[in-house]
Amino acid sequence: MSVRNFMALQFASRSENEAFARVTVAAFVSQLDPTLEELTDLKTVVSEAVTNAIIHGYDNSPDGVISIQAEIDSDTVYLTIEDQGSGIENVEQAKEPLFTTKPELERSGMGFTIMENFMDEIEVTTAVGAGTKIKMKKRIESKKALFN
Repeated sequence: MSVRNFMALQFASRSENEAFARVTVAAFVSQLDPTLEELTDLKTVVSEAVTNAIIHGYDNSPDGVISIQAEIDSDTVYLTIEDQGSGIENVEQAKEPLFTTKPELERSGMGFTIMENFMDEIEVTTAVGAGTKIKMKKRIESKKALFN
């Protein structure tokens, strides 16, 4: 029988909080005893989503709020990263590899591509002027997770 566990986090849309978010989610997920690769993948997607919220959602304004919810259910991690920023005008275009709305910042345009490749599922909900919510799911293959 599995026991559901969860956490929630809110922080200012400041670039120095990206590392805080990444480490916090990694510490929470570590109870499943993930492999180093799984943990790195999760930290990377958190970094990508938070950085997108800061740079694109809030246009680097420190006045925005980013929310993260993480849930563990048996051997699966569910992440939701949300902002109330500018939203995404065209999600399909934003998901295209190398597409960026901020070429002057030398952004690679690989955020969504990385999230899609590192997670089992990703769902983007957005509204222009109202923000973006990214829901992701990843099954952890560790032995510890299999026995919960």
